[in-house]
Amino acid sequence: MKLSKQVQGIRESFLAGDLQRDADKKAPEDVIRYCDIPYGSDTVTQLTDLYIPKNAGSKKLPVIVSIHGGGWVYGSKAIYQYYCMDLARRGFAVLNFTYRLAPEYRFPAALEDTNLVLEWLVKNAEKYNLDPQNVFAVGDSAGGNYLGLYAAFATNPAYAAKFDFTFPKEITLKAVGLNCGFYDADGRLGRSDSLLKVAIGPRSRYTLSDMDVPSKVTADFPPSFLMTCNQDFLLTQAPVMEETFKMIGIPYVSKVYGDDTTPLGHVFHVNVSTESAKICNDDECEFFRSFM
Repeated sequence: MKLSKQVQGIRESFLAGDLQRDADKKAPEDVIRYCDIPYGSDTVTQLTDLYIPKNAGSKKLPVIVSIHGGGWVYGSKAIYQYYCMDLARRGFAVLNFTYRLAPEYRFPAALEDTNLVLEWLVKNAEKYNLDPQNVFAVGDSAGGNYLGLYAAFATNPAYAAKFDFTFPKEITLKAVGLNCGFYDADGRLGRSDSLLKVAIGPRSRYTLSDMDVPSKVTADFPPSFLMTCNQDFLLTQAPVMEETFKMIGIPYVSKVYGDDTTPLGHVFHVNVSTESAKICNDDECEFFRSFM
C-alpha cells in the first residue's frame, strides 16, 4: 500500500521524537521482561511484551494492558517499553503490545487485537501468575480513543454487537486510565480529525460515529482515571468525557497536570524520567489499587 504524505510524515516525525525521548533510558533491573510473544496469527504486527516486577514471587498479579498512541497510524510496543516497565515497578504485570495500524489495517483491527491480547492473558494466566479478575488498562491519544471504545465494547451489548469478536468472559476490567485521549468523533467540539477517516477507510461498513466514545458509555462502563495536561493539544477532549461520566454516574477522577511554572505537553506521562510523569503514573496506579 502506498502511504499518503500525511501518514509518512507522522510516522517519521513521531518516531524521531520518541527515539529522542528515550535515548537515555535503560531497562530497569527490577523488572522481568518476556518479549515478542505472539498473541495472534501475524507474528510481525501481533506481538506483546509482558513485564513483571522481580519481587512478585508466586502471588497472582493484577494486570495493566497498555494501548499505545500514535494518531491511529503510528506506534509499537518498542516506543512504550520504558513507560510500561515503569508501571510494572509499581506492582503490576504489564502487557505492552503492538497492534495493527491504519491505513494498512482499518478499524476495528486495533480493537480486535486488544481483545486477542486479553484472550492470551486468559490462556496464560496460570503460567505467569496473572489475575484475570484484576485487569486494568491505560491508553493515550489515539490509544485513549481505542481504550474508551474497547471499554464500551466490554460493557455495552449494543455496541459489542457491531463486531465479530466477543469480550472474554473470564476477564474483569476493573478500571481504565484515559490519558490525553481523543474521544469526540461526533463533532461536539466543532472539530474533526482527518486521521479518523484514515482509521475507518473509504469503503468501511463502520462510520466515524462508531469511533465516538461518549455516546457508547453506559452505566456499566468501568471506573475511569481521566487525565490531560495544561498544554495538551487535546485538552478540550477530557471535559467531554467528564460530562458524560457525571451524567451517567461513572466513578472517575479527573486531573489536569501542569501549570504556568511547569508546562506539560501531550502524553508527558510516557517520559518516565520526569518528576511530572512519576506523579501522574503514581496517581493513576493508586486509583487502580482502590478497585482491587
